[in-house]
Amino acid sequence: MTTAETFSLILALLTALAAGLIGAFALMKRMSLAGDVISHIALPGLGVALIFNINPIIGAAVALFFGTFLIWQLEKGGRITTDVAVGVMFTAALAVGTLVTPSEDLIEALFGGFQELTTLWFVTGIVCVAAIVGFIWYFRYQLIIGLFSPELAATSGINVSRINLIYLMMFSLTVLLGLRFLGALLVGALIIIPAAIGRQLTHTLTAFLAVSSAASVLSVLIGFTINRLYPSITVGSIKLNLALGPAIISAAACIFLLSLLKKKI
Repeated sequence: MTTAETFSLILALLTALAAGLIGAFALMKRMSLAGDVISHIALPGLGVALIFNINPIIGAAVALFFGTFLIWQLEKGGRITTDVAVGVMFTAALAVGTLVTPSEDLIEALFGGFQELTTLWFVTGIVCVAAIVGFIWYFRYQLIIGLFSPELAATSGINVSRINLIYLMMFSLTVLLGLRFLGALLVGALIIIPAAIGRQLTHTLTAFLAVSSAASVLSVLIGFTINRLYPSITVGSIKLNLALGPAIISAAACIFLLSLLKKKI
C-alpha cells in the first residue's frame, strides 16, 4: 500500500470508530433511519459540486449542515416530529440529488469507493474524528439525561436544544467522513448496524459504546480485506464486483446476525 492508501484506510477505521459512538446514541434517540436520511441530504451538494468542478466533499458538507440545521429548526418549532422532518428532507434530497448528479458520477456518489488521501485531507479528517469522539465522551451523560428526562435536564441547567443541535452536526460530520468510501446510499448503515450489535450484546452505557465502535471498526477491516483479496468473483457466467462499500455493510450485517444468535444462546 502507498502512503496515501494507508492514510485512507486509517481514516476509514477512525471514521468507523466515530460512527459506532454516534450510532449508539442515534439508536437510543430512536433515530435508526436518520443515518440514511441525512446521508441522502448530501446528494444535491455532491451533484452541484460535480457540475461546477468543485471538490464534491465541499458541496456535500454545505448540503449536509444546511439540511441538518433545517431539521433541527423544524424539530425545535414543535410543529412536526423529527421523523417527519427527516422524511421530508430525505425524499426531497434524493429527488434533487439524482436530478443534478451527472450520470457517470452517480454510482460512485451512491456507493463510494476506496480513494487515496492527501496529507491535508487526512489531518482534517483526524481533527473531525477527534471532535466527534470528544463531544460524545464529554457530553454522554447530558445526552442521556436529555433523552430520558428533559425535565431533570432543564432543572440541571442542561440546554437540551443546543446539545441536540451539536449532536446532529456531529452526526452529519460522521456521515460526511463516511461518504468518501461508503457513498450516500450506504454510509448510514455503518452508523446504525454496529449500534444495533452493541445493543444486542451489552447492558451498560460504556460497554454499549465500546462494542458498537468495535463492531464498526471490525466491519471496515473485514470489508477492506475482502475488497483487496477478492475484488471480483465469478459465479458461473456471472462476474460479481465486490466493491468496498457493499463489502463493509455486508460484513456488518453478518456480525449483527451472529449477535442475534449469541443472544439466543
